[in-house]
Amino acid sequence: MQIAFLGLGKMGVAIARHLINAGHNLTVWNRTASHADPLRALGASVAGSPAEAVAKAEITFTMVMDDAALESVIFDSGTIKAMRPDSIHVSLSTISVALSNRLTDAHRAASTHFAAAPVFGRPNVAEEGRLWTVTAGEPQVIEKIRPLLDSFSRGLTVVSEKPSAAHALKLGGNFLITAMIASIAESLIFAEALGIEPALFLETVNNALFRSPFYEAYGKIMLHPADNLGATIALGEKDLRLFREAAAGSGIKAELAGIFEANFQRAIEAGMKDQDWAAGYYRLTQSMSAVTSESQK
Repeated sequence: MQIAFLGLGKMGVAIARHLINAGHNLTVWNRTASHADPLRALGASVAGSPAEAVAKAEITFTMVMDDAALESVIFDSGTIKAMRPDSIHVSLSTISVALSNRLTDAHRAASTHFAAAPVFGRPNVAEEGRLWTVTAGEPQVIEKIRPLLDSFSRGLTVVSEKPSAAHALKLGGNFLITAMIASIAESLIFAEALGIEPALFLETVNNALFRSPFYEAYGKIMLHPADNLGATIALGEKDLRLFREAAAGSGIKAELAGIFEANFQRAIEAGMKDQDWAAGYYRLTQSMSAVTSESQK
């Protein structure tokens, strides 16, 4: 297929590489042009603008940081107007339910199609082609893009014909990841305060109760932060905010999400916005626990 790929961060580059390896013709674009160099070396064409990238594409993938970045790429840069009739825009990003609905309507008006396909997984999982992809859109659209999604996914969930349902599911999943990180952080601090080796506590509890590779992986990241960042505190705050907005729009009071978002805000105010989502949250919880302990002396 003729594919355009817009947005070449760590996740985008990894996914685009799988599409090239699957035999597709890619034209790529990124605001920082040098990010396209590894893909150019694999045979991808590099466009000077998003509109140029999509001009001949059957499928356009976007993988950008947030709503503002996607709005700039699709609307402000004239990309939606440059897309071929009946071509498909697939958003891999974690975006708001509101923007997903807006994109669905805008593409319908432009005689193009929109599908959601946000992914679960850190950059190393994307490199391995083992993401879990959540997709939604018109049945004929999903049928066409499914082989492409399979090329970088270990599994796929088709949610419904409404694209925003997939983005809502992704936001709900990221809320659960944050809840897991918060509970691990407090339990590790508890363990250490009572003389239990945190790594031993985590291993024992996970083996006894959860048997979860995610508890194991995120716990290790928190105790031994990696040099290569996954999602950052800033991205975590963004996802919690979008989760709360979507919940409020449905009349739901998400109290835990409010607590987590407030903690993310504290971390950002403390200059931690570019730290790893898990490791940074753990450090924040440690500092908050230390302040509480000191105040009780």
